[in-house]
Amino acid sequence: MDKALDLRRMIHRSRNVVFFTGAGISTESGIPDFRSPGGIWTKMAPIQFQDFLNSEDMRRETWRRKFATDKTLLTAKPNEGHYAIERLISAGKASVVITQNIDNLHQDSGIPEEKVIELHGNGTFASCLTCGTRYELENIKQRFLSDNQLPICKFCGGLIKTATISFGQAMPLEPVKRAEEAASHCDLFICIGSSLVVHPAAQIPLIAKDNGATLVILNREATALDEYADLIINDEIGEILPAAIAT
Repeated sequence: MDKALDLRRMIHRSRNVVFFTGAGISTESGIPDFRSPGGIWTKMAPIQFQDFLNSEDMRRETWRRKFATDKTLLTAKPNEGHYAIERLISAGKASVVITQNIDNLHQDSGIPEEKVIELHGNGTFASCLTCGTRYELENIKQRFLSDNQLPICKFCGGLIKTATISFGQAMPLEPVKRAEEAASHCDLFICIGSSLVVHPAAQIPLIAKDNGATLVILNREATALDEYADLIINDEIGEILPAAIAT
């Protein structure tokens, strides 16, 4: 726990902590990592965004996969790592959490939505690709499973898709801009549970580092940015993080 103590000291000295989370924080809640060996993308090829747009068959397959794998996502609960971050944000020690995850667990832990920056969207609801209207998944699921009906926006007739960023889909500019701004103004940037290889998200820790922040990486395995870190902790998130913020 020596490194947990080092992290605790860094947090204590810091005035503005920003967290950056990846799949590793949610695997401890039972949500599988999509990219790791044995993950979902090693079992089935991801559907490209352009294929979703162009093919009714691909849209049906996308929704079939969504509802086949959704039980884990929708029943998962925040773990000690999520709650540790929530406590620091509630205390005003941390300003935001930037996340690559789509599971809504940071919000479920009690963090206000405006303090969660979702780089890859949110898999717990859907939205129209044309007008942006939000749709709840349960209504879409009932119609799809009963008669294989694809969802169409009742307001503009646009295609409805889960509110996540698919392979080949452009990253939304607003959350990326907000994340870069937060990274530019923090003095401690803590990366948790991410291999830091997916761009442009993986550039955000370097923005913090370039602007004078201390960079901490907490992950089970080595990451692509370890050489830039001031502190590296290869351990369990749910054990280290609560210990690091203990009063």
